[in-house]
Amino acid sequence: MRDGAAQKLVSMAKLFSSELAGEATNMAMQIFGGYGYMKKMSVEKYYRDAKLCTIVEGTAEIQKVLIVKALLAENP
Repeated sequence: MRDGAAQKLVSMAKLFSSELAGEATNMAMQIFGGYGYMKKMSVEKYYRDAKLCTIVEGTAEIQKVLIVKALLAENP
C-alpha cells in the first residue's frame, strides 16, 4: 500500500473513531444527567477520554484536511 493511501485510511479511522466516541459518551452523559459529571461515575472518565482523543490524535479539522489532500492527490 502506498504511503498516501495508508495516511488517508489512518486519518479516516481516527476521525471516525474519535467522533463516534464523542457522540457515544455525550449520549451517556445525557442519560446519566448530573450524575454523569461526578468523579465516582465511570462515564465521566469516558467523556474526558473521548474529548482528549480528539485533541491528542489530531483535531478533526486536521484529519479532514489530510483526507482531502490524499483524495486530491489520487484524482488530480
